Amino acid sequence: MTATKERLPTRDRLIDAARKLFWVQGYEATSVAEILKKAEVNSGSLYYHFKSKEDLLLAVLDRYKELLWPVVIEPVFVRENDPIERIFGILDGYRQGLIYTVFTGGCPIGNLGIEVGDHLPLAREKVAENFDGWCRWIRKCLDDAGDRLPANLDRDQLAQFVLTVMEGGVMQARAHGNIAPFDACVAQLRDYFSRLLAEGECVRPPDGNSGEN
Repeated sequence: MTATKERLPTRDRLIDAARKLFWVQGYEATSVAEILKKAEVNSGSLYYHFKSKEDLLLAVLDRYKELLWPVVIEPVFVRENDPIERIFGILDGYRQGLIYTVFTGGCPIGNLGIEVGDHLPLAREKVAENFDGWCRWIRKCLDDAGDRLPANLDRDQLAQFVLTVMEGGVMQARAHGNIAPFDACVAQLRDYFSRLLAEGECVRPPDGNSGEN
Protein backbone atom coordinates (compact mmCIF):
# COMPACT_ATOMS: atom_id res chain seq x y z
CA MET A 1 0.00 0.00 0.00
CA THR A 2 1.35 3.41 -0.93
CA ALA A 3 1.94 6.19 1.56
CA THR A 4 -0.67 8.34 -0.21
CA LYS A 5 -3.35 5.67 0.15
CA GLU A 6 -2.44 5.15 3.80
CA ARG A 7 -3.16 8.80 4.48
CA LEU A 8 -6.59 8.69 2.82
CA PRO A 9 -9.66 7.42 4.67
CA THR A 10 -11.13 4.23 3.23
CA ARG A 11 -14.21 5.98 1.88
CA ASP A 12 -12.08 8.50 -0.02
CA ARG A 13 -9.89 5.73 -1.42
CA LEU A 14 -12.96 3.97 -2.78
CA ILE A 15 -14.34 7.13 -4.36
CA ASP A 16 -10.97 8.02 -5.87
CA ALA A 17 -10.48 4.53 -7.29
CA ALA A 18 -14.00 4.38 -8.72
CA ARG A 19 -13.70 7.86 -10.19
CA LYS A 20 -10.54 6.96 -12.10
CA LEU A 21 -11.87 3.61 -13.31
CA PHE A 22 -15.25 5.00 -14.38
CA TRP A 23 -13.45 7.70 -16.37
CA VAL A 24 -11.19 5.26 -18.22
CA GLN A 25 -13.46 2.22 -18.55
CA GLY A 26 -16.98 3.47 -17.98
CA TYR A 27 -19.40 2.66 -15.17
CA GLU A 28 -20.88 -0.59 -16.48
CA ALA A 29 -17.53 -2.04 -17.59
CA THR A 30 -15.93 -1.45 -14.19
CA SER A 31 -16.42 -4.30 -11.75
CA VAL A 32 -16.61 -3.99 -7.98
CA ALA A 33 -13.58 -6.27 -7.79
CA GLU A 34 -11.54 -3.80 -9.87
CA ILE A 35 -12.55 -0.94 -7.58
CA LEU A 36 -11.58 -2.92 -4.50
CA LYS A 37 -8.22 -3.84 -6.00
CA LYS A 38 -7.38 -0.28 -7.01
CA ALA A 39 -8.50 1.13 -3.65
CA GLU A 40 -6.71 -1.69 -1.82
CA VAL A 41 -9.65 -2.45 0.44
CA ASN A 42 -11.87 -5.48 0.99
CA SER A 43 -15.53 -5.88 0.07
CA GLY A 44 -16.64 -5.43 3.67
CA SER A 45 -15.10 -1.96 3.70
CA LEU A 46 -16.91 -1.02 0.51
CA TYR A 47 -20.33 -2.11 1.71
CA TYR A 48 -19.75 -0.47 5.08
CA HIS A 49 -19.58 2.90 3.30
CA PHE A 50 -21.83 2.30 0.28
CA LYS A 51 -24.99 0.25 -0.13
CA SER A 52 -24.24 -0.57 -3.77
CA LYS A 53 -22.10 0.23 -6.77
CA GLU A 54 -24.71 2.83 -7.77
CA ASP A 55 -24.38 4.46 -4.36
CA LEU A 56 -20.64 4.70 -4.98
CA LEU A 57 -21.35 6.28 -8.38
CA LEU A 58 -23.45 8.96 -6.68
CA ALA A 59 -20.54 9.69 -4.34
CA VAL A 60 -18.20 9.94 -7.35
CA LEU A 61 -20.51 12.50 -8.95
CA ASP A 62 -20.59 14.48 -5.70
CA ARG A 63 -16.80 14.38 -5.64
CA TYR A 64 -16.69 15.86 -9.16
CA LYS A 65 -18.77 18.78 -7.89
CA GLU A 66 -16.23 19.29 -5.11
CA LEU A 67 -13.31 19.15 -7.55
CA LEU A 68 -14.75 21.59 -10.09
CA TRP A 69 -13.28 24.69 -8.47
CA PRO A 70 -9.82 23.47 -7.38
CA VAL A 71 -9.11 21.30 -10.43
CA VAL A 72 -10.91 22.90 -13.38
CA ILE A 73 -11.66 26.53 -12.53
CA GLU A 74 -9.15 27.90 -10.03
CA PRO A 75 -5.97 27.19 -12.06
CA VAL A 76 -7.42 29.13 -14.98
CA PHE A 77 -8.60 32.01 -12.79
CA VAL A 78 -5.12 32.28 -11.28
CA ARG A 79 -3.48 32.26 -14.70
CA GLU A 80 -5.93 34.52 -16.58
CA ASN A 81 -7.32 37.88 -15.47
CA ASP A 82 -9.55 38.59 -18.45
CA PRO A 83 -12.99 36.99 -17.90
CA ILE A 84 -13.46 36.08 -21.57
CA GLU A 85 -10.03 34.49 -21.75
CA ARG A 86 -10.88 32.55 -18.61
CA ILE A 87 -13.68 30.85 -20.56
CA PHE A 88 -11.30 29.83 -23.30
CA GLY A 89 -8.72 28.80 -20.71
CA ILE A 90 -11.26 26.40 -19.20
CA LEU A 91 -11.95 24.98 -22.65
CA ASP A 92 -8.23 24.59 -23.26
CA GLY A 93 -8.03 22.42 -20.16
CA TYR A 94 -10.30 19.89 -21.84
CA ARG A 95 -8.23 20.16 -25.00
CA GLN A 96 -5.09 19.30 -23.07
CA GLY A 97 -6.90 16.41 -21.40
CA LEU A 98 -7.88 14.97 -24.78
CA ILE A 99 -4.31 15.12 -26.01
CA TYR A 100 -2.89 13.72 -22.76
CA THR A 101 -5.21 10.69 -22.82
CA VAL A 102 -4.79 10.23 -26.61
CA PHE A 103 -8.51 10.93 -27.07
CA THR A 104 -9.68 8.24 -24.65
CA GLY A 105 -10.57 10.32 -21.59
CA GLY A 106 -13.07 12.93 -22.61
CA CYS A 107 -15.27 14.75 -20.10
CA PRO A 108 -16.03 12.35 -17.23
CA ILE A 109 -19.39 13.97 -16.51
CA GLY A 110 -20.45 13.83 -20.15
CA ASN A 111 -19.33 10.21 -20.37
CA LEU A 112 -21.35 9.20 -17.33
CA GLY A 113 -24.35 11.22 -18.43
CA ILE A 114 -24.52 9.35 -21.73
CA GLU A 115 -23.91 5.96 -20.15
CA VAL A 116 -26.20 5.97 -17.12
CA GLY A 117 -28.63 8.83 -17.73
CA ASP A 118 -31.43 6.68 -19.12
CA HIS A 119 -31.62 4.05 -16.37
CA LEU A 120 -30.19 5.62 -13.20
CA PRO A 121 -32.34 8.68 -12.46
CA LEU A 122 -30.49 9.69 -9.28
CA ALA A 123 -27.20 9.65 -11.17
CA ARG A 124 -28.77 11.65 -13.99
CA GLU A 125 -29.79 14.32 -11.47
CA LYS A 126 -26.25 14.56 -10.15
CA VAL A 127 -24.85 14.75 -13.69
CA ALA A 128 -27.21 17.69 -14.28
CA GLU A 129 -26.01 19.30 -11.03
CA ASN A 130 -22.43 19.03 -12.26
CA PHE A 131 -23.34 20.64 -15.56
CA ASP A 132 -25.23 23.40 -13.74
CA GLY A 133 -22.22 24.11 -11.55
CA TRP A 134 -19.96 24.31 -14.61
CA CYS A 135 -22.35 26.71 -16.31
CA ARG A 136 -22.48 28.93 -13.23
CA TRP A 137 -18.73 29.50 -13.46
CA ILE A 138 -19.03 30.37 -17.14
CA ARG A 139 -21.91 32.70 -16.28
CA LYS A 140 -19.67 34.37 -13.69
CA CYS A 141 -17.08 35.02 -16.39
CA LEU A 142 -19.78 36.52 -18.62
CA ASP A 143 -21.02 38.69 -15.77
CA ASP A 144 -17.47 39.80 -14.98
CA ALA A 145 -17.14 40.94 -18.60
CA GLY A 146 -19.80 43.54 -17.79
CA ASP A 147 -20.73 45.95 -20.52
CA ARG A 148 -18.12 44.54 -22.89
CA LEU A 149 -20.96 42.24 -23.97
CA PRO A 150 -24.32 43.41 -25.32
CA ALA A 151 -26.82 44.35 -22.62
CA ASN A 152 -29.59 42.22 -24.14
CA LEU A 153 -27.48 39.05 -24.19
CA ASP A 154 -29.01 36.06 -22.41
CA ARG A 155 -25.98 35.05 -20.38
CA ASP A 156 -27.49 31.87 -18.97
CA GLN A 157 -28.18 30.60 -22.48
CA LEU A 158 -24.70 31.56 -23.62
CA ALA A 159 -23.15 29.67 -20.68
CA GLN A 160 -25.11 26.58 -21.72
CA PHE A 161 -23.98 27.09 -25.31
CA VAL A 162 -20.34 27.14 -24.17
CA LEU A 163 -20.95 23.85 -22.37
CA THR A 164 -22.52 22.40 -25.53
CA VAL A 165 -19.51 23.46 -27.60
CA MET A 166 -17.15 21.81 -25.11
CA GLU A 167 -19.06 18.54 -24.85
CA GLY A 168 -19.70 18.34 -28.60
CA GLY A 169 -16.09 19.14 -29.40
CA VAL A 170 -14.84 16.51 -26.96
CA MET A 171 -17.17 13.86 -28.36
CA GLN A 172 -16.17 14.53 -31.96
CA ALA A 173 -12.46 14.64 -31.14
CA ARG A 174 -12.73 11.26 -29.44
CA ALA A 175 -14.67 9.80 -32.37
CA HIS A 176 -12.14 11.03 -34.93
CA GLY A 177 -9.10 10.39 -32.78
CA ASN A 178 -7.66 13.86 -33.35
CA ILE A 179 -8.02 17.36 -31.96
CA ALA A 180 -9.22 19.06 -35.16
CA PRO A 181 -12.98 18.83 -34.46
CA PHE A 182 -12.54 20.26 -30.97
CA ASP A 183 -10.40 23.11 -32.30
CA ALA A 184 -12.96 23.85 -35.02
CA CYS A 185 -15.76 24.11 -32.46
CA VAL A 186 -13.74 26.41 -30.20
CA ALA A 187 -12.67 28.54 -33.17
CA GLN A 188 -16.30 29.15 -34.09
CA LEU A 189 -17.09 30.00 -30.48
CA ARG A 190 -14.16 32.42 -30.44
CA ASP A 191 -15.51 34.06 -33.60
CA TYR A 192 -18.95 34.39 -31.98
CA PHE A 193 -17.45 36.02 -28.89
CA SER A 194 -15.48 38.41 -31.11
CA ARG A 195 -18.73 39.50 -32.74
CA LEU A 196 -20.42 39.92 -29.35
CA LEU A 197 -17.52 42.01 -28.07
CA ALA A 198 -17.58 44.14 -31.21
CA GLU A 199 -21.32 44.68 -30.74
CA GLY A 200 -20.77 45.64 -27.12
CA GLU A 201 -18.06 48.10 -28.15
CA CYS A 202 -20.39 49.76 -30.65
CA VAL A 203 -23.15 50.47 -28.14
CA ARG A 204 -20.91 51.38 -25.19
CA PRO A 205 -20.57 55.14 -24.66
CA PRO A 206 -17.07 56.63 -24.64
CA ASP A 207 -15.25 56.69 -21.29
CA GLY A 208 -16.51 59.48 -19.11
CA ASN A 209 -19.61 60.02 -21.24
CA SER A 210 -22.81 58.38 -20.03
CA GLY A 211 -24.70 59.48 -23.13
CA GLU A 212 -26.90 61.83 -21.07
CA ASN A 213 -27.16 65.58 -21.68
